[in-house]
Amino acid sequence: MATIEVTQENFNQVVNGNSMVIVDFWAPWCGPCRSFAPAYEAASEKHPDVVFAKVNTEEQQALAGYFQIRSIPTLMIFREKIIIFAQPGALPAAALEQVIEKAKALDMNEVRREIEKEQASAANKG
Repeated sequence: MATIEVTQENFNQVVNGNSMVIVDFWAPWCGPCRSFAPAYEAASEKHPDVVFAKVNTEEQQALAGYFQIRSIPTLMIFREKIIIFAQPGALPAAALEQVIEKAKALDMNEVRREIEKEQASAANKG
């Protein structure tokens, strides 16, 4: 599956409608973004079960602002509507592959339990 362009209009539909979505926040003028693009595209072909999305931060400034994107490229992975990975910087192809495999292997029930614990702890402190 090739990468898809995501905008503020279709972002929620893409993330909510797929079990795993990897988002690349990029800009056309960004050298590291352009050098990362072939590895990202190749990973999208290797993992047809994952949605690979791209957000052009120049055109989608509100979306970039919402996710507090401060440097590009920034990679963000959503599984079952939960952000499980967010990191700025271009990854080499092998590192990208490792991140994808780890994201697929995560026990999402455990992730949700951890989030609930953190929220309960924060509520008790507040």
